Amino acid sequence: MPCLKSEFGYPGLRWYEALADCQRRGVSHACAQIVTSAGSTPREPGSQLVVTDAQSFDTLGGGRFEQEVIETARQALACGESGCRLESFSLGTRSGQCCGGHVEVLLTLYPAPGMQIALFGAGHVAQALEPLLGGLGWRVDWFDTRPTTSLEITTHAPTTHCHFGLSVDEQITRLPTGGHCLIMTHDHALDETLLAAMMAREDQASLGLIGSQSKRARFARRLRDRGLAEHCIDALRCPLGNSGGDKRPQAIAIAIVAELLTLDQTSPPPVLRGLPREALSRLEAAAAARRETG
Repeated sequence: MPCLKSEFGYPGLRWYEALADCQRRGVSHACAQIVTSAGSTPREPGSQLVVTDAQSFDTLGGGRFEQEVIETARQALACGESGCRLESFSLGTRSGQCCGGHVEVLLTLYPAPGMQIALFGAGHVAQALEPLLGGLGWRVDWFDTRPTTSLEITTHAPTTHCHFGLSVDEQITRLPTGGHCLIMTHDHALDETLLAAMMAREDQASLGLIGSQSKRARFARRLRDRGLAEHCIDALRCPLGNSGGDKRPQAIAIAIVAELLTLDQTSPPPVLRGLPREALSRLEAAAAARRETG
């Protein structure tokens, strides 16, 4: 399988297929489910819809009601919300639909991973490191100037996005802001060029360079000669991690991940305790009303 950025290729996916794919790839998404209905409604309870920032999968019946569900979900995801919330829709008043029924929609929100890694280089350490990063569910943007065919990389974690065969300028253009950059290319001159470009941007959470203390001292002198800010040079982490002197790629990769865990400032996932009591009371009342009318 080629190491290419995975994207949805099938807009006709059912909600459960899209849900599985989003969770596998760490994509920010929401699942919307009709849990109660009264009167005339476009779909019955149990109908579900998956929403991402750009697409939606399956349907709750279409129309303005479905669009409002999608917009509500996207607004919540954009704010970084997670967990469950209950939304009420009076289809005549809130959604402007002629059927005039009432539905309660349960939104379950899954934000994207907070930790972002930019990995430069695809050598032995990087290849040992990438699956560890993916195993933590972190988003990884993996860069190398060499083409995929010469790297012989055939698998990668679902949350890894590969950018191979690109020039340095193209790599820097694609580099997201706010990530933790790890530089371990096959060329020291390339390492220096990348570092200088990132320090000039000053928009990354941290910069790390694989190598020794002597490599760090040499690079620091050269970066100063380039006119880079001293606080950026001081913040550079090199060597990366502490493998206790073990130079095997796997040991170095584990040490790097351990170091990154100490830098992870993202909030831990909330303890999901379900809906608040007031929302549950609404559902109980709706269920009781259905029993009385049924």
